[in-house]
Amino acid sequence: MAFPGGPMGGGGAGNMDPEMIQQQQMIKFMQNTMESCPGKTVMAGGMGFALGGVFGLFMSSMRYDTPLSSGMPGGVGTGNIPSIPLKEQLKIGFKDMGKASLSSAKNFGYIGALFAGTECVIEGFRAKNELSNGVAAGCITGAFLAKGGGPQAMAVGCAGFAAFSAAIDSYMRMESDDRAADPIM
Repeated sequence: MAFPGGPMGGGGAGNMDPEMIQQQQMIKFMQNTMESCPGKTVMAGGMGFALGGVFGLFMSSMRYDTPLSSGMPGGVGTGNIPSIPLKEQLKIGFKDMGKASLSSAKNFGYIGALFAGTECVIEGFRAKNELSNGVAAGCITGAFLAKGGGPQAMAVGCAGFAAFSAAIDSYMRMESDDRAADPIM
């Protein structure tokens, strides 16, 4: 049986030219890398960094406590804004947006990498793909992020991240055929 894009006939790799063999090896290598725990961790961290950067940029553009407002220490103040040239105002605003965006990107990347790595390790040890893996990873991630606040903060972080992870995971694992069970529709 011949599949589209595959070799003709029932032959194995013997019928493939060296370029196709190399291409298949590269595809297999990339799949194995992306399915490994370090690969998942790096991908989640990178995607979290990118999403966090966009989110931080958007949120910083909506803030009221900008460096040009009088409420911030070192702020220019509301009365002096017209006296500052437009180019300088834009420079201050974009610099502030860049700082906020980078800070948010780092946080999202760190949280994404920590959660994905923890979940992958738990899944590897348990050899099961279940909802409880994500809940346990959420608990560990939340507790680790709150470690500076003491044991009570760690417990709250554990519970919060575990609940959020359970909610997202259970939604993602829902059967897509049953439209009545979808709470968003």
